[in-house]
Amino acid sequence: MLYDIAIVGSGFAGSLMAMICQRLGRSVILLERGKHPRFTIGESSTPLTNLLLEELAARYDLPAIAPLAKWGTWQASYPDVACGLKRGFSFFHHVLGQPDVDDREHQLLVAASPNDRIADTHWYRPEFDHLFVKEAQKLGIEYREEAELAEISEGEEEVWLSGRGIQVRARFVIDASGPRGFLHRALGLPEAAIPDMPPTRALYSHFTGVGLYGDAVDAPPYPIDSAAVHHVFDGGWIWVLQFNNGVTSAGVAATSEAAERLRLQDGESAWMNLLNLLPRVKEQFANARKTRPFAYVPQLSFRSGAVAGKRWVLLPSAAGFVDPLLSTGFAMTLLGVSRLSQVIEKDWGARDFSCQVRKVAERSDTELLAAARLIGSLYSSMNRFPVFVSVSLLYFAAVIYSETVRRLGKPEMAQSFLLHDDPYFGSLCREFYGRVNEPDSKAFCDDIVRAIEPWNLAGLGDASRRNWYPVDARDLFDGAAKVGATREEISQLLARAGF
Repeated sequence: MLYDIAIVGSGFAGSLMAMICQRLGRSVILLERGKHPRFTIGESSTPLTNLLLEELAARYDLPAIAPLAKWGTWQASYPDVACGLKRGFSFFHHVLGQPDVDDREHQLLVAASPNDRIADTHWYRPEFDHLFVKEAQKLGIEYREEAELAEISEGEEEVWLSGRGIQVRARFVIDASGPRGFLHRALGLPEAAIPDMPPTRALYSHFTGVGLYGDAVDAPPYPIDSAAVHHVFDGGWIWVLQFNNGVTSAGVAATSEAAERLRLQDGESAWMNLLNLLPRVKEQFANARKTRPFAYVPQLSFRSGAVAGKRWVLLPSAAGFVDPLLSTGFAMTLLGVSRLSQVIEKDWGARDFSCQVRKVAERSDTELLAAARLIGSLYSSMNRFPVFVSVSLLYFAAVIYSETVRRLGKPEMAQSFLLHDDPYFGSLCREFYGRVNEPDSKAFCDDIVRAIEPWNLAGLGDASRRNWYPVDARDLFDGAAKVGATREEISQLLARAGF
């Protein structure tokens, strides 16, 4: 059989892409090298991620996917699919080997929702991805597991995928198999540099028996463990994501220099030695037990030197990866899925189809580079927490603004991830990334707060809030003019969002 589209990789992005293509009238086959349920990393959603998921579910009539965009609807529709409650981003600064400092100068708490009902989630990927595959199968999409593809051959009108015991013919191939995935290997694609990002490594696992860190903070704007928790130190950071099935995802990402000092390549012993340098984190993990062997990644970042051809394309998740810091990957992937879906919808069969595909893939590549500039600047300021906080505000200003204008039905006001192609916001970000190591850190931080004001819809940088930022409707009302909205339109937005 000749399929219109073969999709390689059945993580949530590949399965979602398959469902969308089927809804658009294309014949689809979904191919998976492994077998579900399976472990994978990348687990924390964001408000923009969930909004994009919600938009795609509505646009392509995927009602089974829509409830996954909020904690409350997820719990009502899929109580047996594990996830974690994510009310915000929690950051704590540490100096390794020294007692923790309690004051808010060493904390950054940015809320993402005013209540649990409309909160974000951490995706327990073994069950989350499996759910997407099962929904794809319910729609009649052909799905093959343990499909070990090895080769691809391109013709004028179709491509042939082959491997052990499998041959597939398709007019077009979408690779959703992750960094250095199928097409990267089969086509021998080059890797490209990520110039503004230091090389980083990671060590991680899943655990049971992990306690709470929240007792270390009095009266925060949300329960700090119901969040993506970051413990930041010079050259690296630890993440802690708690799921509602008793499992906690935790690990460390660090520059190559810091990773060598910490000997991350030693696995579990390196993790235990790092905990010994962080007294409160060590206490939180006092009764923890790993549920799987530690995974060590000697090179986190990746960027493919080619992202599309005449009859193939890499989804953003396969085209590149920067770092798990700030959970940027999901939003970039779903933006790529959305744009590619629109090209398939409008231009399938047109003479310039491959040209349009290449444009959206290259656009995702520029967003990867923008994310790398941001995250690279954060790594360079981890030993100067006020600077780290200020650089983070560039991210939060951009994503909160983007989410707001999309909810107002004005996506043209925020067409790119991190507003990187906005002629004003993008240029000021590049300016600040270039200044991140300047000696006058107070002037640098003050300049960022002033510069983000036209896009600031969350009171970011308000000194009276002392690095704690709850979701406050008054901030949106005060910033209505910044998004070209009336107070009534803001009221309607809040009602639609379930505020």
